[in-house]
Amino acid sequence: ISNYVGPLTSSSSLEFHRPLPQRSASKPSELCKGCKEAIDKVKKLYNQTWKKQEENYHRFRLQLNINCNGSNNGIITQENTPVGSKIVCDKDRTVIPVTPVLFKAFIKENPFSKKRWDTCSVVGSGGILTNSGCGKIIDSADFVFRCNLPPLENEFKNDVGIKTNLVTANPTIFINKYGSLTGRRRPFADSLHQYGNSLLLFPCFSFGFSRGVCQRAVYAIEDMKIPIQPIFLNPLYLERLVKFWKSQGLKEYRPSTGLYITSLALELCETVHLYGFWPFSNHPDRLFPLTNHYYDNVPYNARVHSMPNEFYHWVQLHNKGVLKLHLGDCKSGQV
Repeated sequence: ISNYVGPLTSSSSLEFHRPLPQRSASKPSELCKGCKEAIDKVKKLYNQTWKKQEENYHRFRLQLNINCNGSNNGIITQENTPVGSKIVCDKDRTVIPVTPVLFKAFIKENPFSKKRWDTCSVVGSGGILTNSGCGKIIDSADFVFRCNLPPLENEFKNDVGIKTNLVTANPTIFINKYGSLTGRRRPFADSLHQYGNSLLLFPCFSFGFSRGVCQRAVYAIEDMKIPIQPIFLNPLYLERLVKFWKSQGLKEYRPSTGLYITSLALELCETVHLYGFWPFSNHPDRLFPLTNHYYDNVPYNARVHSMPNEFYHWVQLHNKGVLKLHLGDCKSGQV
């Protein structure tokens, strides 16, 4: 399982222009540059028949637990980060002292300690979910992880489901979409109701500048009595995770949300199902164009993340029976 290097060493050869999605066969001119070759490689690598391989799964989970221990150390808590201690941001190395005010924002104890779930859905936001009909099967899992405050209601519910046990929020969302939460916070608060009383995971301590906007998000949730529970990702866990995946052959500036959430899920769940993880501009089955996300066409930052290389690791773990990567439409049975 270790030291795997995927067929793509760089995403620079792929053009991530996303045309509007349509359910028809693409003309060759509509295929993104380099995508046909990359998709053909995936199809050859991807095992259509999947069965969990207990030995491979337990070996990989043990490696994650020994090297990262997300089930105990993934979250900052009042138990592991007392008043007077210091948090060192994993990217810009800013040192943040834990004051009584900051300490009060931490959850009291780790919500994952001594907890395990039989089945988990990890839901990415890829355009491959558009018209997939995967909502019911996603929601049938015991625990559902979602990435970066995605829309779930109305036209999206049939494809992505609505059940949410944990959803992540990148601080840049607060900055770009909600004006750094320095003005009216009602739109932000209203957007959280669709996630019910789930956990809201912030990676707030990678860069020093994120702390302020994250604290304002917590205050908005408390002031408006939103039932969601804010929790903070531990930068020590992120550091260990980066080292672990480098040992597996994955080198990138920063792991994507999908990478750290799937890694956490593999420690907490007996069977992990991935949905919405597909880094190419065309659908794997009929090659019609896809938007980058199922809800918008904003591209990811290729200078920060290495999505195709992350994806090839998921394909390999799928083939090893460690997790199940869903690449087809659920309504047609191609899952």
